[in-house]
Amino acid sequence: MFDLSLPIHPTTGVRGVPPGFPSGDTDPSHPFALTLSRRAPADLMSGRAAPLVLARFPTLAEAMQGAIDHAEGMATDAAPQLLAIFDRDERLVLAGAASDGSVAWCYPVTSAAEARCVVTEAIQLRAQAGRAADWDEPDLAQRLRHRADLLDARLVDPLWRAFAARALQVAA
Repeated sequence: MFDLSLPIHPTTGVRGVPPGFPSGDTDPSHPFALTLSRRAPADLMSGRAAPLVLARFPTLAEAMQGAIDHAEGMATDAAPQLLAIFDRDERLVLAGAASDGSVAWCYPVTSAAEARCVVTEAIQLRAQAGRAADWDEPDLAQRLRHRADLLDARLVDPLWRAFAARALQVAA
């Protein structure tokens, strides 16, 4: 089980392209897109919750390095950010939490049965987060939602599961 005890801070500010990435580095011919999750309440309510494409890369290894470069460019006291790498068909290839100059990659599920278990646990965590919000415990609710997001990050597209797992082994 992936358990990351990072402080979660609200992200209501506007997010732009981080300084490490030129804004023109979104060449659609590159197959791998490094994205930043936008989960701020304002983004969700306005319909802008789609991930922000930070940059596109020709290889998965370069996209993973781009994620690490992004994490190194973050302020040391910045809230963790959920980064995801998608292929050109918008299938999830790999995801992880970036903070303190590194990326904690979420290991992909290995089977449909494991994916169902992960989805069930994420749903339960979000239900607990809703109850915590009702009980006026916003910090707990936010931590539970973040943990559910990290579980969702394990739901790599079946086409990429074995490849992503092998990429993480090689990177380790």
